[in-house]
Amino acid sequence: MNPARQDQAYSTKPPTVAPLDDAAVVRRIAEGDESALATLYDRWSQSVYSLVAHLLEDADGAEDVVEESFWQVWQRASSYDPSRGTVRSWLLTIGRSRALDRLRSRKRNPEDFAADLTVIRDPRSDPSQEAEGAERRQLVYAALVELPEEQRHALELAYFRGLSQSEIAAVLGEPLGTVKTRMRLGMQKLRDKLIVLRESRA
Repeated sequence: MNPARQDQAYSTKPPTVAPLDDAAVVRRIAEGDESALATLYDRWSQSVYSLVAHLLEDADGAEDVVEESFWQVWQRASSYDPSRGTVRSWLLTIGRSRALDRLRSRKRNPEDFAADLTVIRDPRSDPSQEAEGAERRQLVYAALVELPEEQRHALELAYFRGLSQSEIAAVLGEPLGTVKTRMRLGMQKLRDKLIVLRESRA
């Protein structure tokens, strides 16, 4: 073998793919890429959480606000303008705004979604509440069937089989961040659909 070609052959390496910068990730989110949202969440959720937890002094509430913040990113990614600041500052602004909204309200939605899921997970109920429980189950099932399959499957594994997010990731063979994103999006969509369904049946 020609020595020059031999050296070239031995020095050939597969090209290194650089990770997307934050602005490029946001553009992919705006195009509907859920994996890009998971990437952004993995990069910045802890920073957003630290800010929100400091403002709220409430760990559980802070987790809720972080989910709401990234759901807003999913919905409004196209509104991000790089000329007005970094993605990090944009995310922190969203988180701060959500946290201040939570401080002003300091009350949870009376039609809490967790209550609906509790009815499904433990259908045995007091006879006096049986009719209400049946209606709730119908509403949740009606909302579930409208979800994208991957989001519905993740929620079913969590709430009907009792699996943790790590266990769901193992079952599905998906990264944990992807599973978390699907569940957050699915939960938000369920909440929205339940509100519409309740109002339509009122």
